[in-house]
Amino acid sequence: MNSVSPQAEWLALGAMAAVFALFAVIELARPATTAPRGGRWVTNLALFAIDTLAVRLLVPLLMVGAAALAAEKGWGLLNQFALPAWAGILLAILALDLALYFQHWATHRVPLLWRLHKVHHSDPGFDVTTAARFHPFEIVLSMGYKMAVVVALGLPVLGVFLFELVFNLATLFTHANFALPRALERPVRALLVTPSMHRIHHSAIRQDTDSNYGTLLSGWDRLFGTYTREAEGRLTIGLGEYQDTRPHKLGWSLLLPFRK
Repeated sequence: MNSVSPQAEWLALGAMAAVFALFAVIELARPATTAPRGGRWVTNLALFAIDTLAVRLLVPLLMVGAAALAAEKGWGLLNQFALPAWAGILLAILALDLALYFQHWATHRVPLLWRLHKVHHSDPGFDVTTAARFHPFEIVLSMGYKMAVVVALGLPVLGVFLFELVFNLATLFTHANFALPRALERPVRALLVTPSMHRIHHSAIRQDTDSNYGTLLSGWDRLFGTYTREAEGRLTIGLGEYQDTRPHKLGWSLLLPFRK
C-alpha cells in the first residue's frame, strides 16, 4: 500500500476533532487541576492553526508522502526486505515513537531547540489545548526530522499513517486535564503514557521537566532512566519565570524564543 485515500485522511481528522471535543468536555466536568481558559485557549488554538499552515506551506510531502516516495524509489532499510504488512506497521510505530522520544529529549538538552520548545512549556495551564501549543519553527523542524526518519528506515505508508493518527490522539490524551481512576492508572501507565505521568513533565521544577519525555509508550522513559513516578513537591504547571498571563498572548508566545 503506497498511498492513503482522502477518505481515510478525513476520517482521521474527524476522529481527532471528536477526541479533542470529548476530552474538553471531560475536563470541564472533572478537571484534575485548575487551568485558565479564555485568552489562553484562543492563543493555543491559534498557534495550532499557524503551525498547520506553516507546515503545509513549507514542507511539500509530510510523513505519509515521504513514506510513499521512499517506497517508490526503494529508499530506506525496510524497503530492502519483504516484510509482512503487520511487521512493517509494528516496526513503524515502534521506530517513530522511539525517534520522537529522542527528539523530545534533545529539545530539553540543546539550547537552540529549548528556546523553541519552551513555548510549549510556558503554558501556565495544562489541558487538551496545551497539546496544540508549539512554536511554528519547532513544528517545521520536527516534521523535517520525522520525514528523514521515515525515508532512512523505509517505513511503510500504512504504518506511518497509523502512527500519525495514534500519536496525535495520544498527544491529546497525555495533555488532557483529567486523571484516570486509581485502579487504571498503574496498569495503563505500565504500557502507555498517561495524563498524570505527562503532567509531571510540565512541572515548573526543572528536575521534573527533564523527565517523562514519552508520548505514546511509557517504556522508553524507563529504559533510558528518565522516568519519574511522582512530582518533586507540589506540582506547579509552567515555567517559573512566566507564572503570569503573558503566555496567554499570541504575539508574546511567538516572540518568546527570540527574547534574551
